[in-house]
Amino acid sequence: MARIIIGGFQHETNTFAPSKAGLSAFTIGGGWPALVTGPDMFEAVKGINISVAGFIDQAQDLGHELVATSWGAASPSAHVTEEAYEHIAGLIVDSIRAHLPADAIYLCLHGAMVSEHFEDGEGELLARVRKAVGPDIPVVASLDLHCNTTPEMMQNATGMIAYRTYPHIDMADTGARTARYLDGLLRGSGIVHKAFRQSPFLIPLTWQCTMMQPAQGIYEALEVIERDTGAVLSFTPGFPAADIHHCGPAIFGYAASPEAAETAVQQLSDLVDANESKFAGTLYEPLEGVRHAYEISRTASRPVVIADTQDNPGAGGDSDTMGMLRALLEAEAENAAIGLIYDPEVAEVAHKAGEGSEINVALGAKSKIPGDEPLSATFKVGKLSDGRLDPTGPFYKGARMNLGPSARLEIGGVEIVLGSRTVQMADQEMYRYVGIEPTAKKVLVNKSSVHFRADFAPIAEEILVCTAPGPMVADPADLPWTRLRSGIRLNPLGPVR
Repeated sequence: MARIIIGGFQHETNTFAPSKAGLSAFTIGGGWPALVTGPDMFEAVKGINISVAGFIDQAQDLGHELVATSWGAASPSAHVTEEAYEHIAGLIVDSIRAHLPADAIYLCLHGAMVSEHFEDGEGELLARVRKAVGPDIPVVASLDLHCNTTPEMMQNATGMIAYRTYPHIDMADTGARTARYLDGLLRGSGIVHKAFRQSPFLIPLTWQCTMMQPAQGIYEALEVIERDTGAVLSFTPGFPAADIHHCGPAIFGYAASPEAAETAVQQLSDLVDANESKFAGTLYEPLEGVRHAYEISRTASRPVVIADTQDNPGAGGDSDTMGMLRALLEAEAENAAIGLIYDPEVAEVAHKAGEGSEINVALGAKSKIPGDEPLSATFKVGKLSDGRLDPTGPFYKGARMNLGPSARLEIGGVEIVLGSRTVQMADQEMYRYVGIEPTAKKVLVNKSSVHFRADFAPIAEEILVCTAPGPMVADPADLPWTRLRSGIRLNPLGPVR
């Protein structure tokens, strides 16, 4: 039995987004558990599809003793403030020092955190942990598939294991794989020799989905290479909205010899590069997409789902732009629904007015995205909710959400899910909690890029991707880069930075 100290700090940073993540973003909870410290961590994350939960279950099943520090996560946004970063990093590192000696350290990380004062948030945290424990204690981490993996992260971690699905239905499984990898290290597996490659192009977020090609085939091949070589591999397509030097895809892995590690990583890297041109798809302008959706719906028995990808709160959007709602109204949409619109001020007005009333408000656009403005109109208040719900889909399974005061608003033939916290629309229950049955709609507009597919693809006639104004720009080549390294292509086969 080994003594393993555990903790976690997760944030996906869109440096082009409008709002930063202060300490309250981590303490408030919402889609994920609120910041938790000490033994309370075990109950707070239990049963949730997140890596730390999977690691805990697997490590305990393997007979190890776990000591909890702190774990915290916040919805994607712009930079983590210096105050928030130093507070949470301090909780973790100070607690690690206080609980030494230990046999190993495990951290539940994202890999795309940028703070106000550190470009590589995880690299800095891993360096602090390595300094605290010395060179010999294994330090392992689980990572998000959208990790912008850096050389500093590779240097300071003994091993890192990333998700293999997007939508991320394998988060808890990744924690369990990390626990098994660490157990092997502690038993003398020797799988510690590292290799690392960075791909020469950025991959748009929408086309990283592992439910379609080429990503699906790449991850299938990854597992074959592992079986053939004995290596432990990861492919992180990156989070292409972080203006940092090392933004972009990476391939890395570990093996029992330097040669085996290099061979396995090179094979996978060659495969990723060979598929560069296939990371592409069709994007629609808002009104064009809505009209096409209704053409499809004429002969459909299931909803057509539209991704409002550029206002995805899972990638730094505030979930409050009005472009897609305006397109629905202009097209005189019938039997349609859109969500989640984040506007706590209007939610408060709706709750004061009560169910069945009408309210005259300016909805949304508080984040002041260029090309967007509030929608001033009269809305009927449908069902009200306190915002508490239990998601049932593969991505948010077990999350125990609290979206704050919420409501169903109605205008024309459109129903709106209105909430007080920013969480991407990736679970059917996020419609049902305000009385909307998603399977009965002709058209659903989800503020999400890909995660919604896990729960909505099974009920969708077809899925379209639209580009209403928002901070998660669908094409990385359209972003105003200043810090990205030179020589990398800004999209597949695209212009060079």
